[in-house]
Amino acid sequence: MRLVLACVGRLKAGAERDLVTRYVDRIRPAGRPLGLGPCDMIEIPESAARRAEDRMAEEGAALLAALPPGAGLVVLDPRGRQLSSEDFAARLAAQRDGGLSALAFVIGGADGLSDAVRDKAALMVAYGTATFPHQLVRVMLAEQIYRAVTILSGHPYHRA
Repeated sequence: MRLVLACVGRLKAGAERDLVTRYVDRIRPAGRPLGLGPCDMIEIPESAARRAEDRMAEEGAALLAALPPGAGLVVLDPRGRQLSSEDFAARLAAQRDGGLSALAFVIGGADGLSDAVRDKAALMVAYGTATFPHQLVRVMLAEQIYRAVTILSGHPYHRA
């Protein structure tokens, strides 16, 4: 199952991009025997619309258009569920075992995600009630996907 990180905005060169790249690169060899990967990143530009609703609508349409056909959708949203790493790994495995060819993890822009994107999501995930910069959320998501792969493979990276 192909994994996709679809995000609004581009990560500039620096520590956050280096960390995301490190985890994405680790996912490839670790996930291959499990039928997971590769893990690709899709970055769409931020909308320049004046109203927040218009920005969310434009960004949402661009995100959905950029996803692989038939991809399952997991969105990061503060209204989502908080999952343990083990639960996250189990859900990833269930999607794979259900025959899904691609699973996309979506991070919206500064204004959040449009209802059109949230309505298509099989799962909404939250990293707590605090607000985090999107660059850090991308790092945390890439790490959690890598952690899920290591949990599923029995690798000692995750110490529960």
